[in-house]
Amino acid sequence: MLAQIQETAQWIKDHTSLRPTTAIVLGTGLGRLAEEIEVIEKFPYADIPNFPVSTVEGHSGCLIFGRLGDKEVLAMQGRFHYYEGYDMKQVTFPIRVMHELGVKTLFVSNASGGVNPDFAIGDLMFITDHINFFPEHPLRGKNFPTGPRFPDMSAAYNPELLQLARNIAQEKGIRHVEGVYVGTQGPTFETPAEYRMYYRIGGDAVGMSTVPEVIVAHHTGIRVFGISIITDLGVEGKIVAVSHEEVQVAANAVQPIMADLMREMIKRSC
Repeated sequence: MLAQIQETAQWIKDHTSLRPTTAIVLGTGLGRLAEEIEVIEKFPYADIPNFPVSTVEGHSGCLIFGRLGDKEVLAMQGRFHYYEGYDMKQVTFPIRVMHELGVKTLFVSNASGGVNPDFAIGDLMFITDHINFFPEHPLRGKNFPTGPRFPDMSAAYNPELLQLARNIAQEKGIRHVEGVYVGTQGPTFETPAEYRMYYRIGGDAVGMSTVPEVIVAHHTGIRVFGISIITDLGVEGKIVAVSHEEVQVAANAVQPIMADLMREMIKRSC
């Protein structure tokens, strides 16, 4: 795996002169944030050696190098999920490549179902912590030399970036909530009983991604900020049937606000 990571990183270095230290993972319905980026190079995943290919609607499947404001950035326009049939090494392969390329800060985004009764559809949730419900751990197996065998996870979501997001949201009058993200394997949406369980164990929102990426990023020393768009509600009395298409629509509606927040965070932090 290490040889593949190095081969992929070298291929990317050979195809672009940009060396961004900031990366963004754009999740379901959030790929349009790429329109905010001045694209210098754009590589379909299928063209990149050893890269998996995104199969989910709403995930374009391109690696973008460009500028957001006056900062160089690398952006994943679509991610890989455990439910697509990939193992955790494949799901988190791009994060390993980012580290090899010199990325120091990672912004991750996703769409999720809110289980906190105080949440509303369209809320931006700053992720303060997570609960890992994936059946396979991304660090299982031989330890990579990027971090310790037993990494501490007490601050997987960087406190300084979280405070910066709070400050910017206050300045711009952006409504936001904060909470714990529960990561599950999917691909089914949750049952009412599962929603209740996730809330009772301390979750505020539930989704099918992000947690493996954050674990591996943290293991490599990359600092992380995570944001989740609440696209549906798993709150008793408010649960309705939901489709992937509806999740995309809800996420797209909030995209300009999230783009504004992330643009300002990257400007000030990287």
